[in-house]
Amino acid sequence: MKSILVPIEDHGVAEPVLETALHVGRMFDSYMEGLAVTPDYPVVLPVDIAIGVPSPVTPENRAEMAKSCRERFEAFMISKGVPRITSSLASLGFGWRQDGLMEDAFLGAYGRVFDVTVVGRPDGENGHTRLSTVEAALFETGRPVLIAPPQPPAGFCNTAVIAWNRSTETARAVLGAMPLLAKANRTVVLELEDWGVPGPSGSELVRSLRMHGINADAIVAADPSNRPGEVILAEAAALGCDLLVKGAYTQSRLRQMFFGGATSHILANTTIPVLMAH
Repeated sequence: MKSILVPIEDHGVAEPVLETALHVGRMFDSYMEGLAVTPDYPVVLPVDIAIGVPSPVTPENRAEMAKSCRERFEAFMISKGVPRITSSLASLGFGWRQDGLMEDAFLGAYGRVFDVTVVGRPDGENGHTRLSTVEAALFETGRPVLIAPPQPPAGFCNTAVIAWNRSTETARAVLGAMPLLAKANRTVVLELEDWGVPGPSGSELVRSLRMHGINADAIVAADPSNRPGEVILAEAAALGCDLLVKGAYTQSRLRQMFFGGATSHILANTTIPVLMAH
């Protein structure tokens, strides 16, 4: 994971995202690039004629918001002793995307040339990462997405847990997580009883991981209440997990919106970093 994209929003909670990105950056001597993002607001007249106050989405204010994002990102990196780099050197460093304030659609496209995008937990709280930003990264980049918890993790990637439901989405997440799994002290492939789609067992995934030199084992947990998201987080906590790997939206987003689902629950409630892919 030599290149990491970190979207920053003007009013957002950025520090846990930056701390998580820095954990990865230090593991791989990565280049971390910040990008200022915003909801897809239309640009309107500079003054609201009805009440005579500036609109928050004028070109001038967009420039100010982008400047604020950049200052937060760069101040954090400098405070952590991370150097600014402008070349393609294979060393720890940071840079900034110069093109002002960008919408989520741009993030989804631009992230295709990064090894991973790091975002915050989209739990609906004011100031936290928007779900639309996370979904743009998940559905459009074709790359793994690392979800940072609200509190910066004390440790990272010592014990990794793979929530294995045998799906294509989870297979992609495992592939994207391989550089991290190779550095973990322990990897646990977690299956739940009567959960998932037809496919290879957890033991078969363990065999594949061991071929790559990964210290992996498989366990099966009960889920009598059919609440896989809750059980996955509880089992991960019991195992001392500090990285959860999971496929995103094996069920459709619409179905999860109405009936709930493991992805939606984990996105809203995780307290550990989660690497996802769709």
